[in-house]
Amino acid sequence: MSTFILAFVFFVIVVAAMSVGYWVQKKTISGSCGGLGALGIAKACDCPEPCDRKKARMEKEEQRQEKLNEWKKNQIL
Repeated sequence: MSTFILAFVFFVIVVAAMSVGYWVQKKTISGSCGGLGALGIAKACDCPEPCDRKKARMEKEEQRQEKLNEWKKNQIL
């Protein structure tokens, strides 16, 4: 049981140290390879046209933006 508690405390200390490092540097956590941006890939999907779910999401966002613009236009200051 003491081994489990010792391992748990060790991991809590490591996570706490990582969080302090994040707060100090204000950088996101990233891997050593740099991700897709390091390979010159702009997006994860190389499809020429977005899928149906993405199209629906984009349409919903456009409608939301239009409503927001309409609201701002009619806003009384």
